[in-house]
Amino acid sequence: MPKKQNVFSSVAAWRRRAVTRAVHRGARWVREAGAVTAERPGPYRFRRLGAGARLAFPQGTVFGDPWIEIGEHCIIAQDVTLTAGMMPDLDLGPDPILTLGNGVVLGRGSHVIADVRLTIGNDCFFGPDVYVTTTNHSYDDPDVPVGKQWPRTEPVEIGPGSWIGTGAVILPGARLGRNVVVAAGAIVRGEVPDHAVVAGAPARIVRTWDPEAGWQPPLRTPPPVPIPEGVTPRQLLALAEWEAESAAQTSSGERVNAVDAADVAGATGGGQVAGDGTGAVAPVRERVSAPGREQHGADEGE
Repeated sequence: MPKKQNVFSSVAAWRRRAVTRAVHRGARWVREAGAVTAERPGPYRFRRLGAGARLAFPQGTVFGDPWIEIGEHCIIAQDVTLTAGMMPDLDLGPDPILTLGNGVVLGRGSHVIADVRLTIGNDCFFGPDVYVTTTNHSYDDPDVPVGKQWPRTEPVEIGPGSWIGTGAVILPGARLGRNVVVAAGAIVRGEVPDHAVVAGAPARIVRTWDPEAGWQPPLRTPPPVPIPEGVTPRQLLALAEWEAESAAQTSSGERVNAVDAADVAGATGGGQVAGDGTGAVAPVRERVSAPGREQHGADEGE
């Protein structure tokens, strides 16, 4: 009897796994088939949908699509709302209302609401749940419900290269310059100059770029150092272990030498690099870590 129970249990487990795999395969197929691209625009009639652009499935609310322009290689995540006009089926005239430049990324659940001209420049990146609108409710008449009063509208412009953090709100009339950073949860109105960082509700400028002095106030962390060409994952792992061991031994007053680095490289399979006898770690450390530490030291000195 126990043997039969084991057999039945194994069959049930196999069936559950098979059903799970089938569901996931079906979900992937639906997501792929439901995505909107220039080759497969689905039910939409965008004024422009550039090559390489993709609206993930499921899409959020989309209407006024004949007055929406989407540039090349844009990524519109799931549940993103894109609207032109206050409601569907309006004639908005000959000009586009909502324009996304090339390479724009809109995070999941974001809303871009354009009743008048709204422009997002090339290579702007939005985190999830960002809200951008050209329209705001008015409450001039205290005797009429706010939602029934005629709203105010003002154009919005977001300059190229900007980064909009998660949950940020861009209000009507906002004009952001080039390469602006908007912190998560910020509420932005008015003008923001090029190369500025804004945060808070309402947002205020917390950092700006000076051509001579650099970022003011200075950045607290060193800039990331790109991985040099030709460095393998094995070498990066050896470097990380070497750095961790170095930090631990330095904090306890011990001195790290080249033999330690060679031992770490050997343990992770790193080979000789440039014939220096220290394995994979030292050359990679020189090529990856040194610039970052030098900058970090400069920041601390300041």
